[in-house]
Amino acid sequence: MNAWLVAPIAIPLVTLVLCMLWRRNPPLVAALSVLGAAALTVVGLALVGKVADGAILAGQMGGWQAPYGISLVIDRLAAAMVAITGVIGLATVVYGVSRPGDPAVGRDFHLFVQGLLTGVCGAFITGDVFNLYVWFEVLLIASFALMVLGGGARRLSGTVVYVFLNLLATLLFLLAAGLLYGATGTLNMAELAVHAAAGEVPAGGIVAVVLMLLAFSIKAALFPVFGWLPASYHVAWTPVSALFAGLLTKVGVYALIRIVTLVWPQAGLAHEVLLWVACFTMLVGVLGAAAQTEVRRILSFHIVSQVGYMVLGLALATPLALAGAVFYLIHHIVVKANLFFIGGLAARIAGSERLAAMGGLYAHAPWLAILFAIPALSLAGIPPLSGFWAKFVLVKASLDTGAWIAAAVALITGVFTLLSMSKIWNEAFLKAHPQGEGALRRATGSAPAYAAVAVLAAITVAIGLAAGPVMAYAVAAAAQLADPSAYAGAVFAAGGR
Repeated sequence: MNAWLVAPIAIPLVTLVLCMLWRRNPPLVAALSVLGAAALTVVGLALVGKVADGAILAGQMGGWQAPYGISLVIDRLAAAMVAITGVIGLATVVYGVSRPGDPAVGRDFHLFVQGLLTGVCGAFITGDVFNLYVWFEVLLIASFALMVLGGGARRLSGTVVYVFLNLLATLLFLLAAGLLYGATGTLNMAELAVHAAAGEVPAGGIVAVVLMLLAFSIKAALFPVFGWLPASYHVAWTPVSALFAGLLTKVGVYALIRIVTLVWPQAGLAHEVLLWVACFTMLVGVLGAAAQTEVRRILSFHIVSQVGYMVLGLALATPLALAGAVFYLIHHIVVKANLFFIGGLAARIAGSERLAAMGGLYAHAPWLAILFAIPALSLAGIPPLSGFWAKFVLVKASLDTGAWIAAAVALITGVFTLLSMSKIWNEAFLKAHPQGEGALRRATGSAPAYAAVAVLAAITVAIGLAAGPVMAYAVAAAAQLADPSAYAGAVFAAGGR
């Protein structure tokens, strides 16, 4: 087994164990968590370099041959997702250090973050449907604990909604996995791709895959099964909601991309359905955001709308559209997590995250205003930031395929996104605070949080200014997704059949 394949799972898992061993020493736990997340980031970036030339890393755990063993696979998309997971994980634990509050809460926060990173990375690199389910369970258990961290009736209420809908999705996923195994005799993704290419997936297997896609749609917060997200994300502790905003729905999107491209690489009925789902997701999400009056509720609805763009790329199924989906994934994870971080800092200074009770932040904290403007404008698709290029590619791909309605919806969603970001800017930053300047607080101990926010903002700018190399990588990743035979060949070459 190639050590590079195991590292993305082993690093956060070992970090979790070490944090548990020294859990009575919260400062040490925080230091270990930061080091673990930094190590994961380094490994993720190294993996991007290793697969940049088109190599697909694959191996079988325990020496069992595929399709009977546990396959781990890292291609360009998986490597990019591991790298960005490390970046967001590192930003999250650094941000969490800036305001630990109760030392026990801060300590437990780092434990559960490492558990969640373990599950997320496992989901990105597994080559087996059942083990995808297992890694979903790992990250969900950690996310349940993180969601309720700190207590309170409001947080508990949001957690109940979050837990119920995600458990429903998990139940559907497990049922689909059982049906798929019964119909095809395998859960290995590579072998499923081989069966699909040969037209050997029976009707029962197709039903199972459709049920599985429904489960992933819930986890990705697609229309019409998105309501759990805006009802829950805004109540969590700020670094928790930022971590969720950046990563959790993207695991669902990643699973959709992986299964659809392996089983249905060519455009068909499934892609037509996904196209309409993507359009409604964009519209409903952005209109929902327009009706909100709290910063994180606005941002939560925008998670929904932006997921629609990613699924649009998958639905169009052209090489350019898939490249746009990959680019959008990378861009959005950074931007959305950063906006939640900044929203938390703004609420800490203003004393509230209700727009009516905020104001005066531009004069009081000009650097925070600048740091907000960068991801906000990127989310809306203003050039030359990363969001502009992501939206441009997807709109062009829509026009190239004659999907005029999808292109129009994407553009309209961008306009309404800009209006929502302008509303936050006007209410929180430009207008005077309702209680006067004296009501604004000093965000003491926030240097680590500002550092995390500044680095993510710099990444957003860098992706926009260096869009060429990033897009080239996304195009190459899309080419791999469009050719399931390369994925299957790498898995079986590593030991199988």
